[in-house]
Amino acid sequence: MLITPELKRLRPRAEWYRDDVLIKDSKWTKLYFGEGQAALSFTHLNKDDEGLYTLRMVSGGGISEYSAYLFVRDADALIAGAPGAPMDVKCHDANRDYVIVTWKPPNTTTESPVIGYFVDKCEVGLENWVQCNDAPVKVCKYPVTGLQEGRSYIFRVRAVNTAGISRPSRASEPVAALDPVDLERTQTVHVDEGRKIVISKDDLEGDVQIPGPPTNVHASEISKTYVVLSWDPPVPRGREPLTYFIEKSMVGSGSWQRVNAQVAVKSPRYAVFDLAEGKPYVFRVLSANKNGISDPSEITEPIQPQDTIVLPSAPGQVVATRNTKTSVVVQWDKPKQEEDLYGYYIDYSVVGSNRWEPSNHKPIKYNRFVVHGLETGEQYVFRVKAANAVGLSENSQESEAVTVQAALTCPSYPHGITLLNCDGHSMTLGWKAPTYSGGSPILGYYMDKREANHQNWHEVNSSLITQTIYTVEDLIEDAFYEFKVAAANLVGIGQPSDPSEHFKCKAWTMPEPGPAYDLMICEVRNTSLVLLWKAPVYEGKSPITGYLVDYKEVDTEDWITANEKPTPKRYFKVTDLHEGHTYVFKVRAVNDAGIGKSSEISEPVLVEERPGTKEIYSGVDDEGNIYLAFDCKEATDASHFAWGKSYEEIDDSHKFKIETEGNHSKLYFKNPDKSDLGTYSISVSDTDGVSSSFVMDDEEFERLMALSYEIKNPTIPLKSELAYEVLDKGEVRFWIQAESLSPDSTFRFVINDREVENSDRHKINCDRSNGIIEMVMEKFTIDNEGTYTVQIQDGKAKNQSSLVLIGDAFKGVLAESELQRKEFLRKQGPHFSEFLYWKVTEECEVLLSCKVANIKKETDFKWYKDGSGVEVEELPDLQKGECHLSIPKLSRKDEGVYKATLSDDRGHDVSSLELSGKVYDDIMLALSGMSGKFASPLKILCTEEGIRLQCFLKYYNEEMKVSWCHRESKISSGEKMKIGGGEDVAWLQITEPSEKDKGNYTFEIFGGKESYKRTIDLSGQAFDDAYAEFQRLKAAAFAEKNRGKVIGGLPDVVTIMDGKTLNLTCTVFGNPDPEVVWFKNDKAFEIDEHYAFSLEQGKYASLTIKGVTSEDSGKYSIHVKNKYGGETVDVTLSVYRHGEKMPEIKPGQLAKPRPIPPSEEVLKPEGE
Repeated sequence: MLITPELKRLRPRAEWYRDDVLIKDSKWTKLYFGEGQAALSFTHLNKDDEGLYTLRMVSGGGISEYSAYLFVRDADALIAGAPGAPMDVKCHDANRDYVIVTWKPPNTTTESPVIGYFVDKCEVGLENWVQCNDAPVKVCKYPVTGLQEGRSYIFRVRAVNTAGISRPSRASEPVAALDPVDLERTQTVHVDEGRKIVISKDDLEGDVQIPGPPTNVHASEISKTYVVLSWDPPVPRGREPLTYFIEKSMVGSGSWQRVNAQVAVKSPRYAVFDLAEGKPYVFRVLSANKNGISDPSEITEPIQPQDTIVLPSAPGQVVATRNTKTSVVVQWDKPKQEEDLYGYYIDYSVVGSNRWEPSNHKPIKYNRFVVHGLETGEQYVFRVKAANAVGLSENSQESEAVTVQAALTCPSYPHGITLLNCDGHSMTLGWKAPTYSGGSPILGYYMDKREANHQNWHEVNSSLITQTIYTVEDLIEDAFYEFKVAAANLVGIGQPSDPSEHFKCKAWTMPEPGPAYDLMICEVRNTSLVLLWKAPVYEGKSPITGYLVDYKEVDTEDWITANEKPTPKRYFKVTDLHEGHTYVFKVRAVNDAGIGKSSEISEPVLVEERPGTKEIYSGVDDEGNIYLAFDCKEATDASHFAWGKSYEEIDDSHKFKIETEGNHSKLYFKNPDKSDLGTYSISVSDTDGVSSSFVMDDEEFERLMALSYEIKNPTIPLKSELAYEVLDKGEVRFWIQAESLSPDSTFRFVINDREVENSDRHKINCDRSNGIIEMVMEKFTIDNEGTYTVQIQDGKAKNQSSLVLIGDAFKGVLAESELQRKEFLRKQGPHFSEFLYWKVTEECEVLLSCKVANIKKETDFKWYKDGSGVEVEELPDLQKGECHLSIPKLSRKDEGVYKATLSDDRGHDVSSLELSGKVYDDIMLALSGMSGKFASPLKILCTEEGIRLQCFLKYYNEEMKVSWCHRESKISSGEKMKIGGGEDVAWLQITEPSEKDKGNYTFEIFGGKESYKRTIDLSGQAFDDAYAEFQRLKAAAFAEKNRGKVIGGLPDVVTIMDGKTLNLTCTVFGNPDPEVVWFKNDKAFEIDEHYAFSLEQGKYASLTIKGVTSEDSGKYSIHVKNKYGGETVDVTLSVYRHGEKMPEIKPGQLAKPRPIPPSEEVLKPEGE
C-alpha cells in the first residue's frame, strides 16, 4: 500500500492483520514500512496464508485502514486426483514425550473424498521426516507419543484419498518436549542488591523415596480409535525422575493389562490405542522412580471409545446476490449442528457447465462470503459445505442462479461541464453522463448554480432534465457563474459533479463556431480508437464545414492534428497510436470564418484492447432475415445497446428492427438493398466503454443476400446426385442420397417424363434415416434407354437430380448389366475366382496359376495347350482353391494358348492365357529380373581361343535383354568379341586377346523395373594370368591337333585259329608325319618272314603275322608319335587250335589309345 502523506517526524505505526489477528515478522512473513510504502511479503505462500488482510495506519490523528482478501489456490497435486494439502497444523498440550497435533481438512471440489491423514514429525535441525501413524487417521487430530524429552519437533500432515496422497502441509511451529509443570516447581526469591534465590520443590521433597499414586486420572480426549488419559503427578513426588505405567481393564473382565509395558511414560498424558470399538474400559495409573512403584491410582469411570464429535450437517439455504461486475455475495444458514466447526468451503459453477470450482481454499468462519474473479454477465450457482475435525459435511443445496452484475446503487457523478452558448441572459451548458449508472437507467439530472464568490447553491430545475444539455435562463449579464450537476436513477440521486469553472454571462458574437461537446471514445483497440462528438450549439456566422481532431500523449506538451483536411462527419477513427500509451483528445469545429473554440479535453484513454473484446458479427436467421449481432457480458439491466449507422443512432423503423435480450442485441435489415452498405456501430452504456463497428461492403452484402435466398428458397442438400450401379445378378440400381430426410418427406421416380410406381419391375425403396432413395430394375434391356429423374420434397425444401442414359452411356450400362448377369450364372457352378495368370518363382520357373471356387469332389480339372491335354505328374488339390502349371525353362517352344477347365454336373468354366507376343515378352522380362537378382559375380575362364568372362545364372535365354560393356562402351557380338550363353550361364568370349582388351567389363541384365550389373576388372595381374593361361591352352590345343594319332581300325581283342594269317591294319595321322613302331608285349620286334610291317602313303599302317601259332598270343601295340606327341593302341591276340571250341567272343570294341606327351619345347608358350 502507498501511504500519503509521508510523515517523517510524526511517523505513524503500520499494523497488518489476517482475519483480525496481528501479523508479526516470522519465517513466513516479512514486514516493511518506509518511503511512503507499507509492504507485507510472503517467503513461501501456502493456503495457511489465505484470508482477509487489513492494513491499519495508527497515528495521533486516529486510525486509517484498508482491507483485501488474499486467495491462495492449491498447488497441482503430484498425483492426478489426489486431494489438496491440509493446513493450519498446530501443536497442543505438549509434554515430555507427547503432543497433540491438529489441522484443518482441505476442500475436495472435484477430487474424491479424503479417507484419512498421515502425520509426519521432524526433529528441529534435521531434515528427515518420520511418519508417525501406520494407518491413516480419520479425524483432524492425532496424539503423537514417543518424543525424546528436551528435544524440539515440527510436524506436517498429508491427506489421502483413493487416488493417492496429497502434498504435505506447511510445517507447524517448533514445539519442545518438556513438562510445563517443571516451571511451576521452581520459585525465585529476590533479595537485596539485585540478588535472587531459586528454590526447587525437588529439594524440599528430598526425603520422599517411593512416590505416591497419581491423582485425578481422567480422559481428556475420547475418539473411536484412541483415548487420551491425563492425570496429576503425585504430591509430594520426590527428587527422583518419575515415570508412569498405565493399565486398562475391559469392564466386566476382572483382569488388568499393562498398556506401556515396553516403554516408560514420562508425561502425565498418554494416548491408549488398540481398544475394542463399543466396549467400555476403566483405567488406572502407577508412578515409579528408581526406588519403586507406587500403588495404583483410583480407577476411572467407565470410558467407551467413540467419536465425541460427528460430521457437521449440511449448511442451510444458500442465497447469492449481486455485488460488483466480477463478484457475488453468498450467504447461507448455519448447519443445525455447528459446534466445533472449523468453518465453511464455498464452491461455484457456471450454469449448465456441471463443473464446480472452489471459491476459498481455507475454511472461513462466517456465514457470508464475497466470491471474486467471476465473469461479468455469466450466470453462476453456489453451494457450501461445513468442515470440522471429522471432515466435510454434505454439500448444501445449490443457490438460485445469479447473473454477475454490479448491485443497484445511485449513479456516479456527471463530469465535463462545458459552456456551449451564451446570449447575455442565458447560458447553454453540456456535460457528460456518469461513467456508471448504478445498475439502473438514469432518469435525469438536477443542476445547481451560484454566482462566483457566493457560498450558497441555488436549484436550477425542479423537474428532471432528461438530456445532457440544458439552457439556464434569467442570468445577469457580465456576471460569473459556476454550476454542478447530479444524476438520478431509481435508487436515488447520486453525488454531484465537481463545480464547473467560472463562466462569464456575456453574449457570444465571434464569427467562428463554439466548442463541440460530449466527446465519447469507443472501439479502443491496440493502435486505434474512434472519437465521437456532438456539433457545437453556437455555429458562428456561417455553417460548420468540418472538424479537426487533435490528440497528444499525457504529460506531453505538443498536440498532433490527426486529420489535415477537416472531416465533415462527427466521428473520426484515430490510427497509428502506440499500444500501451495514454492519450487525450479534443475537437475543433471549422467554418468559413476559421477554426472555432476547442472542445473540453477528453479523459485520458489507455490505448490497449481489453481482454475478451467482442466484435459485431453478421448472420442470417432460420427465416432468412439478415442481421448484425453483438454480445456484451458486461451489460447490466441499465445498459442500453445503441446501434448506429455512420455513428448516427438508428431510428428508422421502416428499414431496421432492433431486438435486445439480456446481454445480446441484434439489428435486423427489413428490406436489404444497396443503400444498406456502410459502417455500422454499437455502444453499450453503463459498461467500461464496450463498443464495436462493422463495415457492410459489397462482398459481405452479396454473401448475406445469397445465404438469405438459400434459406428462403431452401433446397434439400444432397450427399450424392442420382447415380447407378450394376449389382451382382445384373440388376441396375438407381440411387440418390440426401443429407437428411424427415419422416414426412415425399419423392417421385420419373423415367422419360413418366412417373413409375413401386412394382416387380421397378422395386422402389426409401431409407429416410440415411436419406437414401433407390430403385432396382431386375431386367435392364434395350428398351430402358432414356432420362431418369428423382424429385424430392421435404417441407418447403425441394430438390431433384437427373441421369441421362442415352447412346454410348446407355450401351455401357447395358453391356455391364449383361456381363454381370453372365458372371452370376457362371458362378452358380464350379468357376474360376481368379483367371489364369503367370508368375515367376525365385528358381526362375514360370507358374501358370488360377484360383477356383464352388467346387466339389466330383469336379474335374484339366490343363490344355493349343487344344491338346497337358500331362501333369500330380493332379491339383482343388480343395485348396489354387492350381499351378510349372514351365521350368521357358523358351519359344513353350509358346501357345494354355487353358484350364473346370466341370461337373452343375456346369463348366474355362480360363485361357495366350502365352505369346507381349505376354511372352513380359514373362521373359520378369525372368530376366529374377535371374539377374541372383546372378553370380563375373568369373574368368581361359580357352584356346582366348579369354571368356562368365556369369552364372539360374536361367539364361538368348532372348533375354542383356548387354556387355568394355570401359562403358557397349560390345556388339562379332569375331573378336563373341556374346553367347547356355541354360545357366552367359559369357563373353574375347578371341586372341591383346593389350587393348584390358579394362573393366560389365554384364547388365534388364528386368521389368530395374537392372542388375556385375563388373570385373580385367587388367593388371588378372589380365596377365589369364593371358598366360590362354597361351598355354592355345599351344596345348595346337599340339593336340597335330600329334600322332591312330584314327581307327584296331579292335581291342582279336581271336584267331592257329595256322591262319592275321592282318592288323589302321590309319595313322600326324603333322609332321608320325613315326610308327610296333611292339609285342611292350617289346619292339624285328621284321622277318613271320612278322611283316607296312606304312603306305604315310597313313595306312599294318602288321601281318603269317601262320599264326599259339606262341603268337599276347599284347600287340602300335606306337604313333611325332614332336607334338602321340598315342599307343593295344590289341590282345588270342590263338586257339584247330578242333578246339572257339572262345566266346564279346562284341568287338575299338581299342582305347594311351597318350604320349609332346616334348617340353613344343608346349612352351610363344616368346619363351
